[in-house]
Amino acid sequence: MRRILFVTAILMANVLSLSAAKKSVVNRIDPTDWYVGMKNPQVQLMVYGQGIRDVASVTTDYPGVTIDSLVRLDSPNYLLIYLNIGDAQPGTMTLNFDKTKVAYQLKAREKKGEERMGFTNADVLYMLMPDRFAQGANHPKQIKGMRTYVEDRSKPSLRHGGDLNGIREHLDYFKDLGVTALWFTPVLENDSPDSENGFSTYHGYATTDYYKVDPRFGSNEDYKRLCDEAHAKGLKIVMDMIFNHSGFEHPWTMDMPSKDWLNVPEWLNEKESGRDPMTGFTTNSDGSEPAKSAYLQTSYKLTPVVDPYASKIDLKETVKGWFVPSMPDLNQHNPHLMRYLIQNSIWWIETVGIDGIRMDTYPYAYADAMAQWMKELDEEYPNFNTVGETWVTEPAYTATWQKDSKLAKSNSYLKTVMDFSFFDKLNQAKNEETDPWFAGLNRLYNSFVYDYLYPNPSSVMAFIENHDTDRFLGNGCDTLALKQALALLLTVNRIPQLYYGTEILMNGTKEVTDGNVRQDFPGGFPGDAHNAFMKEGRTKAEQAMFQWTSRLLHWRQGNEAITKGSQIQFIPNNGIYVIARQYKGKTVLTILNGTSQPATMEVERYAEVIGAASKVKDILTGRYYDLSKNLDLKPRQSLILDF
Repeated sequence: MRRILFVTAILMANVLSLSAAKKSVVNRIDPTDWYVGMKNPQVQLMVYGQGIRDVASVTTDYPGVTIDSLVRLDSPNYLLIYLNIGDAQPGTMTLNFDKTKVAYQLKAREKKGEERMGFTNADVLYMLMPDRFAQGANHPKQIKGMRTYVEDRSKPSLRHGGDLNGIREHLDYFKDLGVTALWFTPVLENDSPDSENGFSTYHGYATTDYYKVDPRFGSNEDYKRLCDEAHAKGLKIVMDMIFNHSGFEHPWTMDMPSKDWLNVPEWLNEKESGRDPMTGFTTNSDGSEPAKSAYLQTSYKLTPVVDPYASKIDLKETVKGWFVPSMPDLNQHNPHLMRYLIQNSIWWIETVGIDGIRMDTYPYAYADAMAQWMKELDEEYPNFNTVGETWVTEPAYTATWQKDSKLAKSNSYLKTVMDFSFFDKLNQAKNEETDPWFAGLNRLYNSFVYDYLYPNPSSVMAFIENHDTDRFLGNGCDTLALKQALALLLTVNRIPQLYYGTEILMNGTKEVTDGNVRQDFPGGFPGDAHNAFMKEGRTKAEQAMFQWTSRLLHWRQGNEAITKGSQIQFIPNNGIYVIARQYKGKTVLTILNGTSQPATMEVERYAEVIGAASKVKDILTGRYYDLSKNLDLKPRQSLILDF
């Protein structure tokens, strides 16, 4: 007998041939390994290989493991194996594919599911883009086997060369700043060709391998090391995932496992001679484009998902349309695909120890399938947390998606939703004078009024900017407006999220390209003359903003008045907006002058939250104020009084 060793980047298995006769070919198995002791004893193995569907049998004699079923899909190059491993112990089992033997590892879990602690409103999330944050030592110039890509920092829409080791090497920066959790845009492989003037995947939202970190960012081992070292410093890691779509270069698009693996894939079946990497569209052999009617573009309008009067065509365009032509829309109603995605999220939790998930384009996917995912995750990891991107600026819409909402037709089981209303109202208010009714900070007051719609307002994530929006500062540097925004964000009843560089006054708009709001963090790359990671490398203005933000963030850590306290807000009066947080005799007052003129706060109006307090400290400056008399505020002044 002759042994032949097959090794792939994904399949961590030894394939042993017992004869030279015709045999099954196993190129890869997803997941690459699995864990015993899960509440759900069943695991799906997706086997890739030329003609593997037609294997005569699959067997194993590993103790405690049984094969529940084999699923033979439309494509001959995939086979699904459903195993029951409920009675199995850790070890290496052998799967017999006719005459081919494959070793598959079952691992012990590092901790029980209930011991996985997710992010909460006691945390402050810091969002960054790995490609734009920092480059670690020994960064490779090119990765063999990857499709065409260029790292050119002068081009805002090309890759810039940041990586996971660059982030890891700056963990102390996050500790110094005072954030407690890091959310990276997706780190998984995005092996699509980049184009300076067209589609580029430096952002990570076009996955081509769900079990592999993009080699330009590093390896799975680098990701694990980053998580471990972050945890050692008290920092949590939130992983960005996308179940709505994949990248066009994913094997599923090139060779669909089944005809319904994707939504509206008819146009892919046209006779093709090549695909435009900028648009995703192909041309027929005669040079013509495929029929336009065969491709369905999403409308980007999320309201049909909850609209009681929604038409069928509107709903179809939302959930079945492709996000862009180069991002195929996944059909989560295919139960085998959904099982694959559910397992993938569990695998990353167990394998690298992530502390949370941010799910991209949440309402674009089928709500019932996503609820199934959330329910299973909650059952396995009751203290874990997931936040879904729900980009509609009405609180009623956002609240409908939160777990246990009475507004929804069925339970989403999604614990945390993103507060786009807060983002929208705040970015309007910064350019307005706060009047007696609707403008300025009244917008925030009128948004919080609807918190009664949320089953759990303290599990709503608020932010002032992110990678998909203009920077809060636009192309300017209005530090008074920014300080008001951060003072509010970090004291209200929310989970706050910051965007990288806000603390050093990074600005930009999307007017020309999204890349202008995703600029490189100064000092993160070789040759940078300006190093904002170090105090001595920051400008005077950058250091002042960093110091102000850091003081606020460190004060917030462990502050139960902020994380557990009641919230009382006052209708803006004389242009001044006041919010109180109170817990066990402790009070925090956030006071914002929402006008460009001096204003006086009549303290008697706020007696119910001030009580007998008189001399109180502003944590932002260290200055003390006397609450026994009216407060005179400077234009756009912010105070956070702690007593």
